[in-house]
Amino acid sequence: MALVLGIESSCDETAVALVDSDRRIVAQRIASQDAEHAPFGGVVPEIAARAHAERLAPMIDGVLTDANIALTDCDAIAATAGPGLIGGVMVGLVSAKALAMATDIPLIAINHLEGHALSPRLADESIDFPYALLLVSGGHCQILKVEGVGQYRRLATTIDDALGEAFDKTAKILKLGFPGGPAVEREQQTRLLTPFAERHAGFPGEQTMDRLRRQPQAVCPLLGGGGIVRAAHQRRADPREPLVARHRQMQRQHIDLAQLVEQHVHQALVRGRRRVVQ
Repeated sequence: MALVLGIESSCDETAVALVDSDRRIVAQRIASQDAEHAPFGGVVPEIAARAHAERLAPMIDGVLTDANIALTDCDAIAATAGPGLIGGVMVGLVSAKALAMATDIPLIAINHLEGHALSPRLADESIDFPYALLLVSGGHCQILKVEGVGQYRRLATTIDDALGEAFDKTAKILKLGFPGGPAVEREQQTRLLTPFAERHAGFPGEQTMDRLRRQPQAVCPLLGGGGIVRAAHQRRADPREPLVARHRQMQRQHIDLAQLVEQHVHQALVRGRRRVVQ
């Protein structure tokens, strides 16, 4: 039975796992960097790379200890080679190269997106090729037809920012904290609202989003830095209002904007899937 040591460091999480040829995860460890990036409202590549460098070696030792095996018992070492934040990718890949050279174990360079595309078969061996895949990962948002290992057909993709980045940018503007996705969701759930468009005709950015929705390749026409960001800046509380009223107005706008983001994200993904099926 083959045993592979896997290393992932493409963004803001460090992950190490031992996986056998029966698709079983023998041991794994994951380290989040949310606390390091929270003060900046988004992932800072240099901070991410430094955190990977500090945590990776102890995590590899920990996974091997958890599985009660030696590094030389592994049949291969796999590491993310891109795409991703170059600093983090280099930390993981160079570490994997050093281990492979020191132990004379084969090194497998993994495409980050290909790893996502094939991961359903790791969790469920009954899944056969071909299958459709919605890939929502960091800076990427795509719908793919997975025809086999190394055989992929891109059916749709973003025309700008991916979902995670749109959420992070929105949360940063509204000062909701990091990571942006959970923060935006918490904000919009603070009260039930009628559909935003029905209550706010002519909302800044709506025309931009309508135009982007009609783009044939737009899986995610919510751009974060486009209509939503402009709307957040334009729909500020009127400074002529009394302080208490202005504060309440800003609170309502935050909730409204958070709900609008979630609505457009959901609608964009549904439209993308329907377009592919048709």
